Amino acid sequence: MSLSRREFLQMLAIATAGGANLGSLSIAQASNNIYNVPTFGNVSLLHYTDCHAQLKPIYFREPNINLGIGAMLGRPPHLVGNNLINHFNIAKESPLSYAFTYLDFVEAAKRYGKVGGFAHLSTLVKQLRAQRPGALLLDGGDTWQGSATSLWTNAQDMVDAQKLLGVDVMTGHWEFTFGADRVQEIIEKDFKDKIDFVAQNVVDKEWGEAIFKPYVIKEINNTPVAIVGQAFPYTPVANPKFKIPDWSFGIREEHMQEVVNKARSDGAKVVIVLSHNGMDVDIKMASRVTGIDAILGGHTHDAVPAPLEIKNKSGKTLVINSGSNGKFLSVLDLDVKNGKIRDYRFKLLPIFSDLIKPDAEMADYIEKVRAPFKEKLEAKLAITDDLLYRRGNFNGTFDQLILDAMMQVKDAEIAFSPGFRWGVSVLPGEAITFEQVMTQTAITYPTSTLNEIKGDRIKDILEDIADNLFNLDPYYQQGGDMVRVGGLQYSINPTAKMGKRITDMQLNGKALSANKKYRVAGWASVERQPEGGKPIWDVVTEYLKQHKHVKISELNVPRIKGVLRNPGFEFN
Repeated sequence: MSLSRREFLQMLAIATAGGANLGSLSIAQASNNIYNVPTFGNVSLLHYTDCHAQLKPIYFREPNINLGIGAMLGRPPHLVGNNLINHFNIAKESPLSYAFTYLDFVEAAKRYGKVGGFAHLSTLVKQLRAQRPGALLLDGGDTWQGSATSLWTNAQDMVDAQKLLGVDVMTGHWEFTFGADRVQEIIEKDFKDKIDFVAQNVVDKEWGEAIFKPYVIKEINNTPVAIVGQAFPYTPVANPKFKIPDWSFGIREEHMQEVVNKARSDGAKVVIVLSHNGMDVDIKMASRVTGIDAILGGHTHDAVPAPLEIKNKSGKTLVINSGSNGKFLSVLDLDVKNGKIRDYRFKLLPIFSDLIKPDAEMADYIEKVRAPFKEKLEAKLAITDDLLYRRGNFNGTFDQLILDAMMQVKDAEIAFSPGFRWGVSVLPGEAITFEQVMTQTAITYPTSTLNEIKGDRIKDILEDIADNLFNLDPYYQQGGDMVRVGGLQYSINPTAKMGKRITDMQLNGKALSANKKYRVAGWASVERQPEGGKPIWDVVTEYLKQHKHVKISELNVPRIKGVLRNPGFEFN
């Protein structure tokens, strides 16, 4: 049974009475409403990221496995569940525990309701801006992808929502999967004189010329503030390069230093990097590039309640990550005087939909843009007996559903599904709608495949993806989770060396043969596929219509070695 708004606020007051901390300020302050954020300083930045086109409130379960390896061990963002709430002094079974962790998720979701929604986000943005004249709203990317309506409107529904929300500056990642021409069209037409798209690390392959503005300088209360863009560095590797054939990406650390220096020489007193690196990459960059005051980051979907203060040769840089799916809004207030930041305050605010009155203008827009698709979106395909979620290093129950669907519909022995971190959660007993399937599958290269692959090649694939996730150098990580695997059982030791992490590969209790070919289903291949192939959402829909009720009898998770005391791992 869900709480009333008054009961919810009372629960928040109780949960925060002990001074649970979200950065430099107590979240309680003198009020029982977490959205009464005291003003501070003279430069304010609001930040959201990785909303993945979720215009409506949703459920979204955070991971119980988010492993940190090497220098990343035991450091945010690699804390989950009890380890996270203990580190940040968050009360167990509280609304904040619900927002930041997987703990008791189903009961907490029933009690505290859905999160996010652009109409609710819009109300909060307007409230905070009214208190903070000149505040900038920054969008960290992965905004145009993740829903049926965004796919079907060629991202237009999200572009118009951004404009209505009042976004000032953004960078990108999944945006590029709509293709170079579409990205440029939006920037040159829809965003013109409204939203700046920045990315210092995207250049023309032939001439090395910048594709986008590397940074913009905005005046906030007479203080020049530079916003430097950092798009996802591995876009042509993690996504189809044929979508952006003439663009080159990369971390480009040396160029970042040059850009930061240039922004300072152009008069910027504050330098902010709007990043889609992933948090571990941001932390390394903050330790090596000087002159950055704060990195507002995304990509890895990490909701970290307080900034990390990273030391470098010239001082320190705040590293902030603001979660995903519209669940959170960061508020960074800076006290700047004589060209120096004297102090700061920070809050990562969960967007509890039941607590925030939806903005009428945004709500009307959302209903209007969804209206032509309403019947198709709301089509009920089956009932789930289990919580369906996607998030965690190795598998989720919605991922397992997709794997099971591929193996049955494609008649495969093994199935691979990408380690994507987007996709909403569905509570037990609820109907699975076509819209919810699309939140897991809506991409511009959705073709399902069936190939015969030798056992030794399967091992190579798993080893390569494991290195992308667990390489000791964050600059060699691509920020996704491990490929989800159906049918095949295996062991993984994330702490082992490249090529030695994957062992004990078995199919139906028998060791996988290196030279034997196996029928392997998959989807989201970054290689161009023949036209006419069945999209993954049709595969899942066919499976759901056949079964009517979904019961995930077993979650196929590898045997994980070497992580017994890792605070990024909890048994669920």
